[in-house]
Amino acid sequence: MAVKIYKPKTNGQRHKTSYTFEEITKTRPERSLIVVKKQRAGRNSMGRVTVRHRGGGSRRQIRLVDFKREKNNIPAKVSAIEYDPNRTARLALLTYADGEKRYIIAPIGVKVGDSLLSGPTAEIRPGNNLPLANIPVGTTIHAIELHPGKGAQIGRSAGTSAQLLAKEGKYAHVRMPSGEVRLVLQECTASIGQVGNVEHSNIKLGKAGRARHMGLRPEVRGTAMSPRDHPHGGGEGRTSIGMPGPKTPWGKPTLGYKTRTNKRTDDMILRHRSKAKRK
Repeated sequence: MAVKIYKPKTNGQRHKTSYTFEEITKTRPERSLIVVKKQRAGRNSMGRVTVRHRGGGSRRQIRLVDFKREKNNIPAKVSAIEYDPNRTARLALLTYADGEKRYIIAPIGVKVGDSLLSGPTAEIRPGNNLPLANIPVGTTIHAIELHPGKGAQIGRSAGTSAQLLAKEGKYAHVRMPSGEVRLVLQECTASIGQVGNVEHSNIKLGKAGRARHMGLRPEVRGTAMSPRDHPHGGGEGRTSIGMPGPKTPWGKPTLGYKTRTNKRTDDMILRHRSKAKRK
């Protein structure tokens, strides 16, 4: 997939880039696989804002994606490659031999007309889904389960992939997209290949209005606020934050401050991503 660059006829098009959508083969989603998405503007069930800078934007419909791939040993034909406004990756519409239709994350190399399969006996080819125990060491994978039967949780965004490094006992060593190496049960399933739409990281919005269409509202720097609104605020003119380290609007340390508290799964991580990036 290529990236479209615009001529600078207007200020908004000067740095704007977008998709060419050459891989998209169907413009309207499958009606049986969509539900209405309610706009919550970053608010929880109590009405309180839990995620700031959210609100507005174009209306969207949620595509029901099959992350479990539990229809084993039933061949499925790729009917279409579709756009999903709720994620960075593209979707592949599968039509199974029994007539059922489901969406999956579209990996690189999967085209309309291909036949895909899930299950322990599936072939090692992009788009097929197998348990980690049946995947050769060194294979590039995505859509990885962390708990058997729960569905894919890791490696679902555009261009991401993980690698199966080794198998030891009942666990497999998987290198995550962040560089972290962790243990995953060999019963868990994963899809072969790398997620498509790899050029997503090269897209530039170009103007503020395009971000508003995506439901993103403006962010204000803490140093531009008053002291009552942010710990970084106050002072005459442009000043430093005036404290040892940066803080959130509620006074908690941020930007590098460790927040991981899930000690229950510490033993599953063989190599942390922070250490992987240093080397």
